[in-house]
Amino acid sequence: MTRVPLDALTRAVVESGATGVTARAADALECRVAAREIPALADRLAQLGATCQFLAAADTRASSGDFTLVYAFAPVTLAPRAAVLVSVAPEDARFPSLATRSFAASRFEREIHDMVGLVPVGHPDLRRLALHQFWPAGYHPLRRDATPRGDFRDEGQPFPFRRVEGEGIFEITVGPVHAGIIEPGHFRFSVQGETIVNLETRLGFAHKGTEKLFATLPLDRTPALAERISGDTSVGHALAHCQALEALAGGDVPARARWLRVVLLELERLYNHVADVGMIVNDTGFAFGHAHCFRIREELLRLNERVAGHRLLRGAVVPGGVTGPVERAPLAPLATTVEALVGEFLEVAQLCLDSTMVLERLQGTGRLFTHTAREMQVVGLVGRASGIDADLRRDAPFAAYGELEVRAALYEAGDVWARTMVRVDEVRESARLIRAAAAATPDGATRAPLPPLSVGGHAFGLVEAWRGPLWHWVSAETPAKLARVKVVDPSFRNWAALEYAVLKNIVPDFPLCNKSFNLSYSGNDL
Repeated sequence: MTRVPLDALTRAVVESGATGVTARAADALECRVAAREIPALADRLAQLGATCQFLAAADTRASSGDFTLVYAFAPVTLAPRAAVLVSVAPEDARFPSLATRSFAASRFEREIHDMVGLVPVGHPDLRRLALHQFWPAGYHPLRRDATPRGDFRDEGQPFPFRRVEGEGIFEITVGPVHAGIIEPGHFRFSVQGETIVNLETRLGFAHKGTEKLFATLPLDRTPALAERISGDTSVGHALAHCQALEALAGGDVPARARWLRVVLLELERLYNHVADVGMIVNDTGFAFGHAHCFRIREELLRLNERVAGHRLLRGAVVPGGVTGPVERAPLAPLATTVEALVGEFLEVAQLCLDSTMVLERLQGTGRLFTHTAREMQVVGLVGRASGIDADLRRDAPFAAYGELEVRAALYEAGDVWARTMVRVDEVRESARLIRAAAAATPDGATRAPLPPLSVGGHAFGLVEAWRGPLWHWVSAETPAKLARVKVVDPSFRNWAALEYAVLKNIVPDFPLCNKSFNLSYSGNDL
């Protein structure tokens, strides 16, 4: 893994004509450029291996008279990174598209077009992404002057899916109402016989206005909303949000709290990975593995309840530290219990993976090749299963991870087997990290007061949660109120990659491919 030097990134930004170049942290800088210069800057940074990893729009007309775009350019490790601010005049609400340079940017730009109404000039596909067809034309809910409307009528307006035509091609439509108890998503397969030749995914059915809601809540209630963005990632989203608030306010987190945050995040990683392995082998018909994985998951959830007072670990991470039962939790017995449960899980996983019936279904199925994963800028465990060596816990440490040597799981095969093996390896690593944290966590305070927010300022919170990297970008309207929160769950980045992973697979293998990605509908449908 080649690291991009921060001074090279800074030099490229300065040579591009950027103004206000400022170091924001040891591995981050900030600058401002004119909108017309963004493509040239993107090309210059791409030569260093830094691409668009994040893009958000904020309606800042009240304070500056313009809209503001915030780009983050970084390598796959997300460190170092450059935050680039761009002003967009409301009388000409357009900006140059990076869609042909960055797949991630193309998705962000479509979302901005829907939600804020800024037009990415040159984007090849401006079909709606976040909003459905029955939303009124010209209504952009993340504009500050957008008010609730009552003229929403779902009259069955069709989404312009791409049609695949040819001899023997027919369509299979699945969802948004599913046979299982899952959230809504629509999958439109074009198949020839049983072989999938195209898949288009339509999400947004669970759009909840989450980002708008952040700006209406008192500051002390925003962490609780963050926990509910995607229920299986309560700690991850709460931690990313709190880190953004702490960076914006210039607040400190006590050493003990930083270590306890590691423990909480690894506990969340554990119960999700154990459950996912169970669900994957269940889709091969190996009910034995599923039953035992879910038995162990239940024990982990009960352990969460004892440690944090909530099975999903809610309420434990707060701005400035942690709170609740975790403050007093005995960590050595916790580590011992985790090691025992992980030992049981590893035995079950080995039994599953020794079964030829299971292996024949996992190996070679749902393959996402490394070059495709890189082109689509896939992140997290799906990326690591396709050979992308990136893990924020190691590459851009947060909480107390900088004092640990995190071993990132990495596989090249990119199939369901590889995604399963990443989970198995990460379960083993989580147990090791919890044991290390139990030995290193000092006594002392577990929470520090959060200073007032920096009015007009902005900050990022970045966390490697169990699916992958979470971004929370926040800006402040007053010392105690947020103006804008932009959330990026790894699912937003990875849903489109599932469409490629299933190509040339048979339709009955789609559930297996889908489970191996296990992306969040709720985390996508903000």
